[in-house]
Amino acid sequence: MLADTTPLRYPAFRRLWATNIVTVIGGQLSVVAVPQQVFEITRSSGYVGLTGAFALIPLIVFGLWGGALADVLDRRRLLLGTGAGLGVTSLALWAQAAAGLDNVWLVLGLLAVQQSFFAVNQPTRSAVLPRLLPGEQLAAANSLSMTVMQFGAIAGPVLAGILIPVIGLSTLYLLDAIALLATLWAVWRLPPLPPSGTVGRAGLRAVWAGFAYLATQRILLASFVVDLIAMVFGMPRALFPQIAHQTFGDPAAGGPALGLLFAAMSVGAVVGGVFSGWVPRVRRQGLAVVVCVGLWGVAMIGFGVAVGAASGRSGIGSLLFWIALACLAFGGGVDMISAAYRQAMLLQVATDEMRGRLQGVFIVVVAGGPRIGDVAHGAAAASVGTAVTAAGGGVLVILGVLVAAVAFPAFVRYRVDRTGGNGPAQLA
Repeated sequence: MLADTTPLRYPAFRRLWATNIVTVIGGQLSVVAVPQQVFEITRSSGYVGLTGAFALIPLIVFGLWGGALADVLDRRRLLLGTGAGLGVTSLALWAQAAAGLDNVWLVLGLLAVQQSFFAVNQPTRSAVLPRLLPGEQLAAANSLSMTVMQFGAIAGPVLAGILIPVIGLSTLYLLDAIALLATLWAVWRLPPLPPSGTVGRAGLRAVWAGFAYLATQRILLASFVVDLIAMVFGMPRALFPQIAHQTFGDPAAGGPALGLLFAAMSVGAVVGGVFSGWVPRVRRQGLAVVVCVGLWGVAMIGFGVAVGAASGRSGIGSLLFWIALACLAFGGGVDMISAAYRQAMLLQVATDEMRGRLQGVFIVVVAGGPRIGDVAHGAAAASVGTAVTAAGGGVLVILGVLVAAVAFPAFVRYRVDRTGGNGPAQLA
């Protein structure tokens, strides 16, 4: 039942995996710092939700273009360049916060720049894995990578909640920049990773070719659709600063409730990752994704109900607070399993010359979906409140994934052929 650690026998993957622990923790400090700073400046969940819009546009543009770049450039050099860009942007965020400028548009603008580098970096990083590992290790490698990411997403927000009152919000950005050095070192140690096959240009034609290829792969298309349903309707993180302050008694500047809310999903994801030894043995991966997304919707309904039942400023010691955290943790666990299967599908089905572009689409969906959700949840909370917004989103997730299952029956029947080594997956 425990996680399959076989991919860690490969030195290049092991270095990337180990150093990513530090980098992810640092990155999660900024994930908390940006919405908290926006909330401090504006006292509005609507503005916090607006962070999703400022992050979404660069994610779409540079995610798609970055995927094309990953197919025509040396992926090691691309990772080094974009990693350095992320570090410089974190330093700029630190400078504006330390100077006390309190300009929400400057924060949002730097967030957009940061997400531009992220959108190129992530599809490139994912497209590297099949060059470092055999195909049968990809599902296990994805589980290990996601477990590390989610561990960082626990430690980062909890540390942020503890450190903000001690060292100030601005220092979180500086720590993020320093932590990026670890992964840059691991990338530097990689061998050259030039493109395979015919090398073209990373222009609009290459991006369009990726979409044309995706249109012929209904299994992958369906995996993107169900993830968008889960994240757009069921990701309530834009509500966390308001819920922490108004419902559970955090100070307006942030505190332990804020950190625990941001960390709760990742706690569940780490538990799911640690006990993910059974994940590679599941053949009906499409059906497993549908079930996981449905359970995510149930978890968000439970979270919304718990928030609604909590009296104002009930504090982090209340039973309802811990019930709300438990619902988020359960949702994080099933989402980790879903993501491991969807990423394995993409890496196994797509050809190497298309992996970068499809990883670009994947990053747009995985990172862009929650950003759309931020905007939607922030706007809805201004009208109907945080509890109704969170619970209603969970209901929409369940309805949406049922519609998707009917619309894409081949996805529900999708299974992996274990007898074919690195061969393609098949339908039941």
